Amino acid sequence: MKHYLTERDLDPVQSQLLLQEARALKNARAQRELRSDLAGRHVAMYFEKPSVRTRVSFTLAVRELGGEVVELGPQNTKVGHGEELEDFAKVIGRYVHGIVARVFAQDDLQIMAEAAGVPVINALSDERHPCQALADLLTIEERFGSAKGLRIAFLGEGNNVSASLAGLGVMLGAEVRVASPDSCQLPERVRQECQSGPGKLVELSDPLEAARGADVLYTDTWVSMGKEGDAAKLRAELSRYRIDAQTLAAANARAIVMHCLPAVRGEEITREIMHGPRSAIWDQAENRLHVQKALLLRLLG
Repeated sequence: MKHYLTERDLDPVQSQLLLQEARALKNARAQRELRSDLAGRHVAMYFEKPSVRTRVSFTLAVRELGGEVVELGPQNTKVGHGEELEDFAKVIGRYVHGIVARVFAQDDLQIMAEAAGVPVINALSDERHPCQALADLLTIEERFGSAKGLRIAFLGEGNNVSASLAGLGVMLGAEVRVASPDSCQLPERVRQECQSGPGKLVELSDPLEAARGADVLYTDTWVSMGKEGDAAKLRAELSRYRIDAQTLAAANARAIVMHCLPAVRGEEITREIMHGPRSAIWDQAENRLHVQKALLLRLLG
């Protein structure tokens, strides 16, 4: 594997091996074991969008493996304002050993991957969020042992988070139900990719139907970055797609609740559910660090 632009850049066996490595790295960190696999290696962090969890987890992942981080973005480059992205990537790729990029357009990641000559990792684009999906599946497997045969219900917009969750969940044998309004369903490309199984994708419009008997309930903020101008419309369309006591009651008795954060309490999830005993949200957020370490080792170690 040269890059990680979508969850499909790892096959099922590679994905499972990476999740196993992430669990080992998580245990090693708990024991305060030091690693130096990336000693002498530098990773460029190119972020077009604001970030907290992704930036901090990737920065710590690189440093805890012995590497160094170079922070780049619109504030300290001329990309889009006098320099072509291709030229930027070609030059930066001669300085560093890998690039972690958080961008708007998925196509920009492909441009960087073709020009840089070093591995490029998708830290989020408008179409996909594959590193989030890795953390999601690690969290699910920690709770249930395996994703195979589980029912994962995502309530909300068919966005980058639900696309990568569906792609990786189906690849690992889960039934992923995505309940969305007709106006914001998953892209056709994601549907086509999920036809290859061994799990399956089920698309619904009724959130309670999706939640019924589910082992995992998952949601995301109703107004994603870059969509603030459509906030009122999105809130109106997604008002039924909330994880609350009624939603949780429809799920399996062992069901856990997940959210990729940041969360707007009272909109897509209620405060009591988010901080309740069924919440796996904080483990899910922590696991970003461990899966990203495993990914960096696979690409750069």
